[in-house]
Amino acid sequence: MNSFSLNRNSSPELRNFPLVAEFEHRKIKNIQLQSFNIEACECLQLYFITEGKFNWTIDSVPCTLYPGELALVLPGHEIGSEKGHFDIGSFYVLKIDLSLIKQYSPQGKSREKELISNETASIIQMLEQCTQSQLNDLKKLHPLFLNLQQEIFNQEIGYATRLYHTILEIFISIARQLNKQSSSQRDFPQSFQKLDQKLREDLSRQWTVEEMAAMVGLGTSTFNEKVKNYTGFSPLNYLINIRISEAIRLLKKNETSLTDIAYETGFYSSQHFSTTFKKLTGYSPRQFRKNNTK
Repeated sequence: MNSFSLNRNSSPELRNFPLVAEFEHRKIKNIQLQSFNIEACECLQLYFITEGKFNWTIDSVPCTLYPGELALVLPGHEIGSEKGHFDIGSFYVLKIDLSLIKQYSPQGKSREKELISNETASIIQMLEQCTQSQLNDLKKLHPLFLNLQQEIFNQEIGYATRLYHTILEIFISIARQLNKQSSSQRDFPQSFQKLDQKLREDLSRQWTVEEMAAMVGLGTSTFNEKVKNYTGFSPLNYLINIRISEAIRLLKKNETSLTDIAYETGFYSSQHFSTTFKKLTGYSPRQFRKNNTK
């Protein structure tokens, strides 16, 4: 997918659609120093990741974004990279003037117009008051950004109406995900207990933080923070503690070999298992078994 960059002050494609301040698709192939310093935004900015991994700071909070995730930056808030440049990858950037989108009036009967206008106003208010800057599980936005791109460049009859409705569809998807993530955060203890159970049921799997975060409906940065506050450990260290706990249970059974225990509890090798076990318990697996079985 080719890169492009449109600005309403200089791009004729946006001349008849001023509520879009900027729209671009960036494909970063080479690191350019000082290409993404931390700066304040003048309008609502949406960054939708399509490839790569990006470590940014949004309103003083570090965020790690992966494909299918979105950064939402409110007017007056800051976004950028502590390193001062973009990482390798690609993403869409959509900058919207919220004051202008409120001026658009939908077509239809008076009651329908009023309903749509009220719903639109509620969604925009929700975005303006949003306290979350990272949203995950939004792969459904990709075709919507592609639609925006096609409508802007093709400009077939009715394109302005299509643009408006596609932007509203993006807003609706974001608002629903915000609700979902807010519920997940409020219910984190219950969600975490379910995650803990899933991990214990499949310890041989090489779980990643991203997979664990997705299971509770949170972005990786928020998930890391919540697990640390809730358990006192990072997600991976918590997982290691679960592995060791299960290993202790299995070591008390003489019929299970040390190699089998290592692989059943998710360690790469017997040596890795032995080193980690001794570091956390003070005993090698063999010593522990000898002292705790008859």
